[in-house]
Amino acid sequence: MANLLSGLFGNYSEVSVQELFQQYGQYLMAEEQIRTGFKLVRDTFIITDERLILIDHQGVTGRKTRVASIHLDAIYEVTMETAGTGFDDSEITIHYITSPYFKTTDPHTASYKFEFGKKFNLQPIYVALLTLAHQNHKRLNA
Repeated sequence: MANLLSGLFGNYSEVSVQELFQQYGQYLMAEEQIRTGFKLVRDTFIITDERLILIDHQGVTGRKTRVASIHLDAIYEVTMETAGTGFDDSEITIHYITSPYFKTTDPHTASYKFEFGKKFNLQPIYVALLTLAHQNHKRLNA
């Protein structure tokens, strides 16, 4: 019941790799491995060794599905905000390059925010994504 309420309030909860593979394995590239994943009531995001996969079930029945990817090597900044008192949620926002060429004078960028429940421990995900962003930042500016 707590996961359902959490999902209704827009907070992701962790899902097992086996369950994610069973439901979404068809979206993986050859040799791609799921590392972890999270689910709302109908939406899911998966972290693989190559990318973030964002799965958005749309419409009343949820049969219409939008699948989008953010390549891990495009992430250049990550921010985290922990929950405060009241109804605050914890969140991680990633900033990434959408241009096909990363080393350009004017890259196009976007951001995506993931919201989690108050009690969810964001630090491991934040540190992993921040480490990745730091490595990408060094690589892009080398």
